[in-house]
Order: sequence, then structure tokens, then C-alpha cells
Amino acid sequence: MKNWKKAGLTALASSLVATSAFAGAVSVSGTAGLTYTGNTGAQDGETGQKGQDGSRWGLNKSLSFSGSGEMDNGWTVSISQTLKDGSSTGLGMTLDMGEMGSLNYEADTGARGIGKIDDMMPTANEEVWDGIDVNGATAGGGVSGKVSGGGSGFHYAKSVDMVDIGFGYTPKGGSTSANGGVSGAGGKSSSVSGTIAIKATDGLTLGLGIGTVGNTTTPGQTDDHQTWYITYVYGPVTFGVQQSEIETYGSSTSNDESMGWSVLYAVNDEMSISYGSRENEDDQTTVDEEITGWSASYTMGSMSFVAHRNKGSNVGNASNNESEHTEVGVTFAF
Repeated sequence: MKNWKKAGLTALASSLVATSAFAGAVSVSGTAGLTYTGNTGAQDGETGQKGQDGSRWGLNKSLSFSGSGEMDNGWTVSISQTLKDGSSTGLGMTLDMGEMGSLNYEADTGARGIGKIDDMMPTANEEVWDGIDVNGATAGGGVSGKVSGGGSGFHYAKSVDMVDIGFGYTPKGGSTSANGGVSGAGGKSSSVSGTIAIKATDGLTLGLGIGTVGNTTTPGQTDDHQTWYITYVYGPVTFGVQQSEIETYGSSTSNDESMGWSVLYAVNDEMSISYGSRENEDDQTTVDEEITGWSASYTMGSMSFVAHRNKGSNVGNASNNESEHTEVGVTFAF
């Protein structure tokens, strides 16, 4: 990946704290991908397909702009903006305080806190839930389908020896005003969560996340989220397992629990393959959602060939909702 840099980005300092001028740099990077997709989604034994009337070819692209500079005390401040398919998907500012950790603010719907570990399963390309859809009933992202940071907010991260910790906070309202005003829905609760990852031994990582996430439908109400995961790397093989649970409060209390696992095999430095499975249980339904999928990738410098195929049963915890998603593509990075 190539970056184009130039000196002189000094205005960045005044947007954070009052300090003397410092030298800075700006870089631009991006990706583009061409894909061919096949989706099928049958409900109650029917043979109907979803999204097959149009072209199965797709082109996605993204551009990322970032600027950074060092202050007199050695801290580094940076700002980044990502545009994906013409829309902003990431706008953030980060203060790197060295041994004191880093503090980040995302003005878009970037993950923070527990949202950064919603799906830690190793994969060669996409997650097992990607593209699973039956007549609008979808398999949610992340191993639980619902664990996320949501909205705009802060994330603090620090590493101490073999331990990584993180804290996330999403203010009430969940969105950001561009000029210091008040934005967002006034009745929505704020979200607070924390994570910890321990590198127990060579190749073994244990992680845990807990938090209260603002309920998007019930004013002043929060939902309890928790997740744990284990990943282990042994030579070319990486194995992972993750369990998540959400207690949702409102007019009634519901419990959503998921368990997932996957294994990744690095054939060589260029090629990887993976297989995974996830099962979701919702106490408000009578059937469990089951999803399996495999993925593969082959990299040649800045170009990669990718493919994955996922299959879901009882999608959205609805009986006889069957879905299959197949995607192949080529991506370029610069």
C-alpha cells in the first residue's frame, strides 16, 4: 500500500489543545473491489429468491484520508476520514498519549468499547453471517448479532505488558453535531462498556467485554451486553470460540444468546482458508438460528482474490427461513 505524504499540516493542533506549532503529515489510501454475488432466500418451503432480478456484479470502493502530528510533549494527535461508496463511514480524532494510552472520538457509527470485540473469530475473508437474508430477515453482525458500540462516542485503550484494556462511552443521543450543537434523540440512553484481553501464553488470548448499551426504542432504558472469546494460534492454524449474551429490557425482558467458533488455516504467506459456525438462541422464539460458512483469500501484492459461501437455517429465528450467500471477488489496495 502506498501513501502520499506532505509536511505542513499544522492546523490540526489548534482543533484539540493550545500548543506550539508542530510538523505534521497527511496520507491517502484506498481500496476497490469487484464482486459477483449469488443470493437465495426461501421461506416456508418456497423457492423464491431475494435480490436476483438485477445485476449480480458489484463495485465497491473506499478512500481514507488521515493527518497526524507530534506535539511538544511527545503526544501525537491524528484525524481520519473514510469515504465508502461515496458516503462517510468513519470520521475520528485520536490523541496518542504514549504510556498513558490513547483516546479516540468517532463522529460516525464506529465501534467502541464492547463493539470492538463483537466478532473475534478468525476468518480468511468475511464472517459466517455475511449476506444471510430471507425476505428482509437478516442474521445480525457479530457473534451475538447485537453486541455493538453504536452511535458517536469515545474509546480509551491502553496496553500493560500482556494485557489490553478498553473503555467505550456513547453519549445520550448517539450522534454528533458538526458545529457544537445538540443532536440525536433526547430520550435515548447513553452507553458504557469495557473490555479486557489477556495474552496468557504464546498464541493464546482470552478476552471479555461487558457493558450497558442504550436501548434504541425505550427512553431512559439500557440493555445489558456481555461477551467472552478465546483465540489460539498454533503454527499455521488459528482457532477461535466466542459466546455472547444480551438482556433486552422494555415492555418485556428478552434474552439473546449466541455461540460461535471458527478455524483458519494459513496455507502459505499468500493463501488462507477458514470455516466457521454460529448458533443463536432467542427466548422469544421457538427455533434457533444456525449458520455455517467458509471463506478463502489469495494475495498477490496489492491485489487479492477472495471468496466465501455462507448458509443459514431459521434466519432471524424464524422457522423454515433458509438462506445461502455466495460471493467471489478481486480487490485492489493502494
